[in-house]
Amino acid sequence: MKEPTYIPPFAITEEIASLVADIAEMIGRLTTMADHLPTPHLRKANRIKTIQSSLAIENNSLSIEQVTAILEGKRVMGAPDEIQEVKNAIDAYNLLLELNPYKEKDLLRAHKLMMADLVKEDGRYRQGGVGVFNGEKCIHLAPPAQRVPMLMAELFDWVKKTKVHPLIKSCVFHYEFEFIHPFADGNGRMGRMWQTLLLMQWSPIFAWIPVETIVKEHQQDYYAVIAQSDSKANSTPFIAFMLRCLKQALEEMKESNQKGNPKSDQKILMAMRENPLITIKEMQEITGLSESGVKKNIRQLRKEGAVSRVGGAKGGHWEVKDN
Repeated sequence: MKEPTYIPPFAITEEIASLVADIAEMIGRLTTMADHLPTPHLRKANRIKTIQSSLAIENNSLSIEQVTAILEGKRVMGAPDEIQEVKNAIDAYNLLLELNPYKEKDLLRAHKLMMADLVKEDGRYRQGGVGVFNGEKCIHLAPPAQRVPMLMAELFDWVKKTKVHPLIKSCVFHYEFEFIHPFADGNGRMGRMWQTLLLMQWSPIFAWIPVETIVKEHQQDYYAVIAQSDSKANSTPFIAFMLRCLKQALEEMKESNQKGNPKSDQKILMAMRENPLITIKEMQEITGLSESGVKKNIRQLRKEGAVSRVGGAKGGHWEVKDN
């Protein structure tokens, strides 16, 4: 494979190398210990956090509860354009497992979904000038529109061919994407989504790590490192910032899993207490177990006298015996 025609400027500092090693070790532990993997329930919660936080960075005011309601098809009171942004982001993230981060056409396809009915140029590169704004202040003036196709082609060429670590590669792409600012609108949310997509090629667990919540917490720093990287003409400050965010997101997910991921039998007992009419299928979703796995746990709980069934399979309910 030929070397890329364009190589983005950046340096791998001691801090960056240390963060890469720490994150790689954390991912290794998460992917080899099944109890630490997010359950379907936690995956849904993390996806909602991702969407709400990424849009909040772009000044969308809808809450976690409102985003959850939209995801569940419920009516929500709010600004129509903000509701549309959430619906679009849900559609775009639903495609996450199908998109190829190395294909430009997939980027345009995702942008078309993300910005449908919000901008005229959805799914197309911009035709005019644009900048990155922090409130009223323009912190970055993007390259002229006529250069965008060439710059994006060079960036995709580099990301396909580079041998740099996937963690660093994803951060560099994110920064370079924001520098080019290829779309009339939606660049921030697309840049964050595409970094996730690149990270998923290294470890699929990144599909469920809501790093956007950490970026939102440090929003002013996010803008500051973009400006700092611009002034230095390399993405080193941005890489370090995003790696710190990724590490914090992993630490928080581990804590959340430990609190919200009790053993399967405990999950079943908790679910039965909350909803005595709960079905086997619903318990599968909560525990992440197969149907036979749920039934095996229930048999053991009944044998221990911890739970009993009142009535038949249809119309009956569960009773949990308190110690």
